[in-house]
Amino acid sequence: MSLTCNPHDTLPDALRKQLARCFDANALLLSPAQRLSYGYDNSRQFAMPAAVLLPHETAQVLELVRACRAHGIPIIARGRGTNTTGATVPLHGGVVVSFERMNRLLRMAPEDRLAVVEPGLLNGDLQQAAKPHALFWPPDPTSAAYSSVGGNIACNAGGPRAVKYGACRDNVLGLAAVTGAGDLIRCGGATSKAASGYDFTRFIVGSEGTLALIVEATLALRPLPDARRALRALYADVESAAAAVARLMAQAHTPSMLEFMDGECVRLAREIGGADIPAAGALLMIEADGDASTVDIAVAALERAACGPGL
Repeated sequence: MSLTCNPHDTLPDALRKQLARCFDANALLLSPAQRLSYGYDNSRQFAMPAAVLLPHETAQVLELVRACRAHGIPIIARGRGTNTTGATVPLHGGVVVSFERMNRLLRMAPEDRLAVVEPGLLNGDLQQAAKPHALFWPPDPTSAAYSSVGGNIACNAGGPRAVKYGACRDNVLGLAAVTGAGDLIRCGGATSKAASGYDFTRFIVGSEGTLALIVEATLALRPLPDARRALRALYADVESAAAAVARLMAQAHTPSMLEFMDGECVRLAREIGGADIPAAGALLMIEADGDASTVDIAVAALERAACGPGL
């Protein structure tokens, strides 16, 4: 783990007093022991924040942004810290704003196939709430069970099923966010087509907290497939697997998942992970989903496309 010293490792007294009026002692973390766990994410980098704030409502986010702006203190937005890029590490110090307490499901509207959520809601909890309505939210990163929806949106997370359903940018209808000037903005809406004005929703998605702090999201839900079937295709080399991908994407049945592993990944999966797969130069994991009466047709089409030289 790399350690970083930064120029904003303490708060000005005036700012600390101002924040203390908006946040109680359990939501304004100042001691080194309290701040320590918010100095890293799932990467190998670490830097100590000057303070950690745990807002539970939008009004507090507005206040903290305006206060930090007035004192020139950087703000780092944080979900659950599952990202592996160091995006939530406060390399230049400042205040980490963790949205873990803004975790409510505000509205579930199955008739409109949408959900309105706060950024701290876990992806896995959203999926569980949507499942009784035979719906799901497509983004499914490997950390879905314990990563936050706000963090997923900030990073434009996708997951293995993005090949069919897209990443977060394709599944977010609208956002409420606080800008760096401390203004609350709303963009997008509750419909899949909102052609009026600039598309700020897609602009903010994937910006990793650099443009605005997301405080609410309207999400597009999809019908939960009745059935899923998986295929595994082993190839002699990467080139053969790449050619198979081109064939798979050129035919009419879009796979719901398409994952690639080169020969070294296959070897590590066998030798370290204990995976029961033959040695190969490359591997494709392919999935079809849909109605139970038609998924076999899709699987057969994908199997034909996967076959070819080098299989």
